[in-house]
Amino acid sequence: MSELDAQIPTTFDPFAEANAEDSGAGTKEYVHIRIQQRNGRKSLTTVQGLKKEFSYNKILKDLKKEFCCNGTVVQDPELGQVIQLQGDQRKNVSTFLVQAGIVKKDHIKIHGF
Repeated sequence: MSELDAQIPTTFDPFAEANAEDSGAGTKEYVHIRIQQRNGRKSLTTVQGLKKEFSYNKILKDLKKEFCCNGTVVQDPELGQVIQLQGDQRKNVSTFLVQAGIVKKDHIKIHGF
């Protein structure tokens, strides 16, 4: 029985590497810009992953004024605060965030279609 005990690894953690990579993920934090289809031709653009130190309401106000659309800030239990805009504003939002200096271009991920 002692031979079997020696062969079974007891301290091996298969997720140790993944957890170590997640701890350093703060340096490569992405902002996700997605589109959600509503009904017919209607759609929503969602922005998530912005740093918590930014004022979401001020960013939303500027986005609404810039793109002539309505929007809101939604509190999600898993994702935190998410900005929702009417229409397909993915490219507009990404260029706005880069030009305003809020996010670098390589930290933005655009999803959808």
